Amino acid sequence: MLINAKKIIKKTYADVLNKICLFLHIYNLKMNFAPKVENKFKYIEKGSGTPIIFLHGLMGGLSNFEKSIISFSNNNFKVLVPELPLYDLPLLSTSVKAFAEYLNEFIEFKKLNKFILLGNSLGGHVGLYYTKLFKKRAAALILTGSSGLYESAMGSGYTRRGDYEVMKKKVEEVFYDPKVATKELVDDVFETVNNRLKLVKTLAIAKSAIRHNMAKDLPKMTLPVCLIWGEDDIVTPPNVADEFHKLLPNSDLFWLKKCGHAAMMEHPERFNEIVIQWLSDKNIA
Repeated sequence: MLINAKKIIKKTYADVLNKICLFLHIYNLKMNFAPKVENKFKYIEKGSGTPIIFLHGLMGGLSNFEKSIISFSNNNFKVLVPELPLYDLPLLSTSVKAFAEYLNEFIEFKKLNKFILLGNSLGGHVGLYYTKLFKKRAAALILTGSSGLYESAMGSGYTRRGDYEVMKKKVEEVFYDPKVATKELVDDVFETVNNRLKLVKTLAIAKSAIRHNMAKDLPKMTLPVCLIWGEDDIVTPPNVADEFHKLLPNSDLFWLKKCGHAAMMEHPERFNEIVIQWLSDKNIA
């Protein structure tokens, strides 16, 4: 039976906030790479070779993929990490579809032909929706903890987004090892959910992710897809990975032990190894 997100997720204010905090996976790291700002795009570009585009998640940032940027750029890939306009679009235009169209504008701007998309969480959803809109353009798709079928609102509900300790606990739950939730990370999340404008747009994005369920579209996507999932992901649980694997006709599924929602952060070496080997085995890069 296909997962029906609308039946699973309660649409109360508290539950949506709870969902958001389980959905967060920001790293507020000091970047080793200075982002470029060209035209309307802010992005990181490093290395040369086959282009691979990293797509961050809801309230994610360019630094989410720091170790992957280093690894891939040293293995004959041109790494591109665009910053999605999560808070820059008009409220009524803030949606998964709009982000996919923005991604297409970035790809056109960079004049890319053959390229690979790699997305975490909402970034995976954007990659999937891009594939739906612009068929046969991407050579392959790598998804980790992707939305598109289901997002969990697990955990006890709460309404006190101004409670720092509650927020800290919710951020820690995203990862297998709570130590990954640094003070900088928690501070960033706390600031975001207490910024009214950002919160309203975050809610709009979360609702858009639920609304743009990809279940009926996945069987039509024939490009190679690599699924990498944490066995302890409580945001997009393991059964979600199984469902993606079932619905995507040309997919391979890899599991990471002791791993939550952000595999490329929690186990970057193993994550990078899986992706690079998979691309080689598929003769994509």
